[in-house]
Amino acid sequence: MLPTSTPKSPCFPNSSTPIPSPKKPQTPELSSIERKNSSNSLHLQPYIFLPSHHRLWLLFFIISLQIILLLMARALPFSHRRTHFPSPLSADHHLLQNSANISSTLSSSSHNLQAADISISSTVSQPDQCSSGRIFVYNLPAVFNKELLDNCAKLDPWHSRCEALSNDGFGRKATGLSGIIPKDLLPAWYWTDQFAMEIIYHNRVLNHKCRTMEPDSATAFYIPFYAGLAVGKHLWFNYSSKDRDRYCEMILSWVQDQPYWNSSNGWDHFMTMGRITWDFRRSKNEEWGSRCIYMPGMRNITRLLIERNPWDYFDVGVPYPTGFHPRTDSDVLQWQDFVRNRDRKTLFSFAGAPRGAVKNDFRGLLLSHCKNASGLCQAINCASTRCSNGSSAILETFLDSDFCLQPRGDSFTRRSIFDCMVAGSIPVFFWHRTAYLQYQWFLPSDPKSYSVFIHRNEVKNGTSIKSVLESYSREEVKIMREKVIEYIPKLVYAEPRKGLESIKDAFDVAIDGVLNRIEEQEQPGYKWK
Repeated sequence: MLPTSTPKSPCFPNSSTPIPSPKKPQTPELSSIERKNSSNSLHLQPYIFLPSHHRLWLLFFIISLQIILLLMARALPFSHRRTHFPSPLSADHHLLQNSANISSTLSSSSHNLQAADISISSTVSQPDQCSSGRIFVYNLPAVFNKELLDNCAKLDPWHSRCEALSNDGFGRKATGLSGIIPKDLLPAWYWTDQFAMEIIYHNRVLNHKCRTMEPDSATAFYIPFYAGLAVGKHLWFNYSSKDRDRYCEMILSWVQDQPYWNSSNGWDHFMTMGRITWDFRRSKNEEWGSRCIYMPGMRNITRLLIERNPWDYFDVGVPYPTGFHPRTDSDVLQWQDFVRNRDRKTLFSFAGAPRGAVKNDFRGLLLSHCKNASGLCQAINCASTRCSNGSSAILETFLDSDFCLQPRGDSFTRRSIFDCMVAGSIPVFFWHRTAYLQYQWFLPSDPKSYSVFIHRNEVKNGTSIKSVLESYSREEVKIMREKVIEYIPKLVYAEPRKGLESIKDAFDVAIDGVLNRIEEQEQPGYKWK
């Protein structure tokens, strides 16, 4: 077999193997020893070293030294040579020449590779698509996922969730968008529930190219517990704190009995929690939510949530599910072209409901700014229509606007951020925690490249939102919109269970991030962040 590399050291004439590294200058003592060893190995007569035969002596010395180094190089293990020598098939491979028996020749426009008694395969192996590691998916008891879906009619105290969680979590087909979006993209749109990510991720992980059925070969361990669905039904009415904590206590008890948990204490485990982090951070019994994240066993698990606690390393913010689930790479490219070339009629827009019970309600203030913008803003008052899972009116409004106002929602984030950006509209933020401290894996590192930030206090003190947005030139708006459009693939969840052909969606970005994070944690000297 041909070693995957050749050294960058010079070769001597009549040799088929190059010298691994240049020889350091020898001291007189070393030269004397070397000469003795070389002469003995070749059984040379003493008279050739007489002063009158300097040239002949030098010739034999060189030959002897070459033979010794050749034997040393061949004694190296093959794996060692593979590790340290550059590949002969790379662009900078070296010429091997003067070989006695040539069995194959590789030609390229700039190099000719010749080797003695060596057979070279013409096929170059593809790079390992799972170089960051493989994922083992726990086969949980049905009570932690399947039974929750089977009882979807009881997950919400007001109405059934079955329709919303159908179609692998994508929900109903968005037939109401006909006439608003290109006809051939209509099958890629659904009315997707903002809390459906656990189902979407579970289906994708089960079909991931780097899933392994052998836990010993796994880098990461996925716990497919539907934590958001489990706690959602217990957040209202007369349920006790024990009711809200029960499922999380059960799953932690189960997973802590697994041998692969015990080997790492959970550092290489991850899960999806399809709600905001604050639904799992109850400090006192009488407060909102469960105390799942505060339970000891949860401490080291990486948690994917639609809103994270910016000060908890193990919380990772991932995009809210939107209605767009591309079927192919072509769907993504066609949608990007559609929003890029859209004729936008208004400067900015806002979709939201005022909070009359909230003192100095900021959303109400934004609705006032929009109303007073002399036709340059379009508003949708969500007090009279349901906005949480998108609508045709909301999508059309964002498609028609250069900018979209994105205050905090009931928590610091809101799904509308992603509905806005998928429509190619530029988001305007008023809190850093709404996006900049949430979705670092999915958004550009420079906030100014794709968004506008106006501090909420400036707006409260009289700063005109319309004036700030009008200060951007058409060229600046075009550049910012192009950055938003560039990142659309990272904000959506593709429809195929195996993902798209070559474009990475939000799921792919999240899984790559988890695997890279776990790999970093295993490095010597890694410091907890």
